[in-house]
Amino acid sequence: MLEKVLIANRGEIALRILRACRELDIPTVAVHSTADSSLKHVRLADEAVCIGPAPSTQSYLQAHAILSAAEVTGADGIHPGYGFLSENADFAEQVERSGFKFIGPRSETIRLMGDKVSAKHQMRKSGVPTVPGSDGALPDDPDEILRIARDIGYPVIVKAAAGGGGRGMRVVHNEEVLLSSIEVTQSEAAAAFGSPVVYMEKFLQRPRHVEIQVLADGHGNAVHLGDRDCSLQRRHQKIIEEAPAPGIPDDVREEVGASCVQACIDMGYTGAGTFEFLYEDGRFFFIEMNTRVQVEHPVTEMITGVDIVKEQLLIAGGQPLSIKQSDIKFNGHAIECRINAEDPRTFMPSPGTIKTFHAPGGHGVRVDSHIYSGYAVPPHYDSLIGKLITHGDSRDIALKKMRQALDEFIVEGIRTNAALHRELVVDSSFVAGGVSIHYLESKLEHEH
Repeated sequence: MLEKVLIANRGEIALRILRACRELDIPTVAVHSTADSSLKHVRLADEAVCIGPAPSTQSYLQAHAILSAAEVTGADGIHPGYGFLSENADFAEQVERSGFKFIGPRSETIRLMGDKVSAKHQMRKSGVPTVPGSDGALPDDPDEILRIARDIGYPVIVKAAAGGGGRGMRVVHNEEVLLSSIEVTQSEAAAAFGSPVVYMEKFLQRPRHVEIQVLADGHGNAVHLGDRDCSLQRRHQKIIEEAPAPGIPDDVREEVGASCVQACIDMGYTGAGTFEFLYEDGRFFFIEMNTRVQVEHPVTEMITGVDIVKEQLLIAGGQPLSIKQSDIKFNGHAIECRINAEDPRTFMPSPGTIKTFHAPGGHGVRVDSHIYSGYAVPPHYDSLIGKLITHGDSRDIALKKMRQALDEFIVEGIRTNAALHRELVVDSSFVAGGVSIHYLESKLEHEH
C-alpha cells in the first residue's frame, strides 16, 4: 500500500484526494505556490511544501520541484489530480524513473492515448466503435487525400494528431477547400503542438458528448461505471454534466461499456480513465481517452456508489480492483454544475476576495469546493471554484434538487456563473434531455 501521497495539484481536486487518503490512513503532502498557502488542503495536509511563485509554469508544472518535495518529505506516491501533469507522459516517466509511484496509468499508456491516431488504432483492435476516418496520418499525395475524403463523406474534420483543448482542428464542407484547409491545420499543429501530423474524420452534425468511466488494475481486471452526458459545453469547456446520459438504450450502453473494458485489458491500463465519445443516431464514436480522473467524476460516483479516487489510490498501491462488473448497480440520476469565478455572460474570469460563501445542503446534495468566506481567488489559474452535485431517484428529482441548491448557493465578492446555471436548469430543451454539443453555444449566440 502507499505510505505517503504527495498531492501535485490545487483546488477542489486536491481536497478530494486528501479526503480519500484520510479514509485510507495514508499521510499526505501538499505542494503549493505562494498564492495558495491558505488553501484548505494545504492547511489540512500532514505536511506542506511551497514549490514556487504563483504562475503555474514556475510552481505546479515544475517537475523537478515536485520530485524534490516528494524526496524531502519521504512520499512514495504522487497524485497529479486532473491538471496538465496528469496526462503528461514525460512527467509520469520522470516519476517512475525517480522511484515514486505515479497515481495513474503507465507513461507508455499515456503516450499511446495522447496521440489520437495511435489511440484510434488501439480502439479498433479492441472493438471500440470509432468515427469513420483516415487510417492514421494523412498521406502527402493530394489525389489520395481527396479519395479518402470522398470515402468518408463530407463534411469532414481535419485534426492535429497531437492536439487537444479544442485547438488544431478544422471542419471542411467541400472538396474545393480541402487541401488548403489541411495545409493551414498542419501549420497550426506544428506551431501549437510541435508536430504537423494531421488526420481526417467524418464530421458529425449534431452529436452529443458522452463519456464512459473505467477503472482497471493492470492485472487483467477492469470495469466500466456507466456513462455520463457532457454535451452542455461552450468552446469545448463543459458546463453541466449528468449521469447516466439521457435516452441511451441499455443494450447500446452495455455494448460500448464492455468494449471499453476490453480495451483496458488489452492495453494493460492502470487506474481511472475516461473514454470520450460522440453519440449520434443511436451510435457511439470514440474520439479520445483521458488517462486521468476527471472533473465530472462525482456524478458517476453518485449513481454507482464507487469512490473513484479511493479506488485509484488502492490500485496505485498494488491492490487488485475491489469490485467486479456484476457488483456495479446504477441507482437514480446525478447532475453536476461547474461553478466558475467568471461573468455568466462574457465568461471573463473574476478573481478577487470572497466576502460571503454559503453552501447548499440537504439529502442528495454534494458540494466539492475549496473556497470559503475570506478566500482570495487568485488570477493565475483556471476559474473553477467548485462543483455542485445533486442526486435523485430520477432525472426530474435530481433537477428539482439542483434548482433548489442553486437558489441556496451564495457567493458574494466575485462574479460567478451561478446565474447561467439557474437559467439552464429550467431551459426547456435541457430539461427534455439529450441536447447536442452545439446547443449552449447556439443558445448564447442567439441572445446577442
